[in-house]
Amino acid sequence: MTEASVREFKMPDVGEGLTEAEILKWYVQPGDTVTDGQVVCEVETAKAAVELPIPYDGVVRDLHFPEGTTVDVGTAIIAVDVGGGSAAPAPAAEQPAAAQPAAAAPAEEPKAAGSGRQPVLVGYGVATSSTRRRPRKGPEVPVPQVSTAIQTELNGHAPAAPAAPAPAAPAAPAGGERPLAKPPVRKLAKDLGVDLTTVVPTGPDGIITREDVHAAVAASVPAAPEPQVASAPAVAQAPASYDTTRETRIPVKGVRKATAAAMVGSAFTAPHVTEFVTVDVTRTMKLVEELKADKEFAGLRVNPLLLISKALLVAIRRNPDVNAAWDEAAQEIVVKHYVNLGIAAATPRGLIVPNIKDAHAQTLPQLAQSLGELVSTARDGKTSPAAMQGGTVTITNVGVFGVDTGTPILNPGESAILAVGAIKPQPWVHKGKVKPRQVTTLALSFDHRLVDGELGSKVLADVAAILEQPKRLITWA
Repeated sequence: MTEASVREFKMPDVGEGLTEAEILKWYVQPGDTVTDGQVVCEVETAKAAVELPIPYDGVVRDLHFPEGTTVDVGTAIIAVDVGGGSAAPAPAAEQPAAAQPAAAAPAEEPKAAGSGRQPVLVGYGVATSSTRRRPRKGPEVPVPQVSTAIQTELNGHAPAAPAAPAPAAPAAPAGGERPLAKPPVRKLAKDLGVDLTTVVPTGPDGIITREDVHAAVAASVPAAPEPQVASAPAVAQAPASYDTTRETRIPVKGVRKATAAAMVGSAFTAPHVTEFVTVDVTRTMKLVEELKADKEFAGLRVNPLLLISKALLVAIRRNPDVNAAWDEAAQEIVVKHYVNLGIAAATPRGLIVPNIKDAHAQTLPQLAQSLGELVSTARDGKTSPAAMQGGTVTITNVGVFGVDTGTPILNPGESAILAVGAIKPQPWVHKGKVKPRQVTTLALSFDHRLVDGELGSKVLADVAAILEQPKRLITWA
């Protein structure tokens, strides 16, 4: 068995622009035989849990990381011997880290070109062009070449052996040139407040490494304030002082980490306004029971959320300007002529918001089927990253927890979110008399940059009117 026969499968970008993923479960072990397309592990990104198929045949030689490890995109996670050698795994010491990427890159191209296999996940699979990086030559390097190099790193392919050693004379990137760095390194620089154009690269072909970023931070720290350095160990030791018998620390990662970042960004970017209305939904609840007995809905999930969703879709059709997004870069309001209806779903991994594509064009039975599939998929933890992208408005049903109402935070990039409270009997004036009626409270939060008070009020009032008199689903349609 030769090192040239060992292929390194790297962590792909299974979403769009994700920088890391946690290995949840390995389905293979060293010595196991794998085939092209076989699922070898399950990983959790900031958006969803995804199964990763191996893109070639061979025998597993080594698993580089145990379950529960968070790995950067582009990092090799499993080594496979594709040369038909012994199935026995070789010691890790026999795999020089520097030689693995170089051995993997050229061996992958013939397989991709001959098989015609299509990419399975975003960021890995069959390459449509060469992934060989050219050495940085100076400020006259054309912009397209730099873009290709960056895309090579995002795709997770190992760089081929360069024609000339680029780091012979390390220097900061030219003023008009985009510095080369992998997504995790860019994130690190952003978190530390480091301008990558000021960092001296030491990696192959002029790539900026983590060490380069840390070196830039160290160089910018004044040497005088030594008391701060002396106090650092005390801060680092603080987490160890908590009472392990009475406290539990849970790492923030995956879906929960992404949700936290998104909610903070949304809350402090879009100026939120929330309006409330309490409405008698007795007639809607009666219609739900009638639809359950209708043969057109046999086998479908029929509940109040179905009619609430349809009511919101009708309200958007009557007030189309509410279905929009704010483009900060272009300083434009983007009105969308389609509705991708998001439904907030609580899962074991945290809150996610998958959406029903083109919900505005679906009939009531089609919408019932889409809602049922969305909920079942979310509960099973199989929601794909694509299902959570491109939403325009969202519904969150806090009523299932017995909550009357709330002030929901907008899903990033969306204009409005409707919270539905618990539906329960309450005394209500009906036809001049106080009677027990099925009542709920609706709350609509909207982005006040593009939805003013009048428009937001009209949308909320229309939803309430439909739920109070569901026959408006026909007359207003």
